[in-house]
Amino acid sequence: MTRLVQVADGPERRVALVDEPTLRLVEGHRSVYSLAQTAIADGVALSRLAEERATGPSLDYEAIYTGASSWRLMPPIDHPEEAARCLVSGTGLTHVGSARDRHHMHPPSPPASARQAPPSPPASARQVPPLPVSGSSAENGLTDSFRMFEEGLAGGRPAPGAIGVAPEWFYKGIGAMLRAHGDALVVPPYAEDGGEEAEIAGVYVVDPDARPCRVGMAAANEFSDHRFEKRNYLHLAGSKLRTAALGPELVVNPVFESVAGEVWIERGGTRIWERRIATGEREMCHSLQNLEHHHFKYELHRRPGDVHVHFFGAHSLSFGDGIILQDGDVMAIRFDGFGRPLRNTLRVSPEHPRLVSVRPLG
Repeated sequence: MTRLVQVADGPERRVALVDEPTLRLVEGHRSVYSLAQTAIADGVALSRLAEERATGPSLDYEAIYTGASSWRLMPPIDHPEEAARCLVSGTGLTHVGSARDRHHMHPPSPPASARQAPPSPPASARQVPPLPVSGSSAENGLTDSFRMFEEGLAGGRPAPGAIGVAPEWFYKGIGAMLRAHGDALVVPPYAEDGGEEAEIAGVYVVDPDARPCRVGMAAANEFSDHRFEKRNYLHLAGSKLRTAALGPELVVNPVFESVAGEVWIERGGTRIWERRIATGEREMCHSLQNLEHHHFKYELHRRPGDVHVHFFGAHSLSFGDGIILQDGDVMAIRFDGFGRPLRNTLRVSPEHPRLVSVRPLG
């Protein structure tokens, strides 16, 4: 699989092809966005174009990855001219683990004696038996979140060419919210906490004919404020307006059928929590085609020249196991076939919340 990174040394930025243990610089392009635009215009495969043009000098990947070089890793995609033309979004309740965690985060309203917990998650979503949708959730006291998960199980994998049920969708921010491997993910003063969400994200560019083109996929940490969300599930939208990490590598032509991975938390150099995870179409209740359709069905999401980064959902969260992250904790995420692990340190802003006043112009 072709894997690309974006690197910068001061004002200079480049695209490089991963060729372990080195990075081969791609000539003629300062961004993956530019490389993708050329592939679209010339009608050639992006992987072939990257291989043909990776004729520049080689860089020591290990030195860059560990921060020992003047070169640093950037997020593997951005809109190099206007950050606001990169939309960051995502979908939830696509994995069994996420449905379990969300159900426990927002217990149903009936008394405990009337509640029915969701079934224990099997190894993958493909093994979940069909669950009745009509009336079952309301009668058994399941949450709206789990009802949506049931709908995904029943109708999230339509036949080729057909349209399935809509998944949960959320807005994450613009390209300025994306962070690279090694960057800190900050809990801002107005937040209640910050927690990792180990995912894979799809990366897209919209061509001149308003057709979305999948550039590739990357490992990602869809960092969120789970404590704020837990207060009331209607806070989900606000809990997502946080920074997120992507990379370090963009996989141009990934296998996304069943992708094994792991996520872990380090505190003081010691792992305090870890979990084997899995993602990909066989591990989800929605097909990739269905997720992409329901994101790009909106005309606003098909503006020529725009970049989209779309998170496909998490399998498990440390928050679901009662872990509260602290300043200095390291969040690490690795998926098979997606290159080196993505590592980011959590930092808690020392500032206090301040009232934001609006100045009237009347």
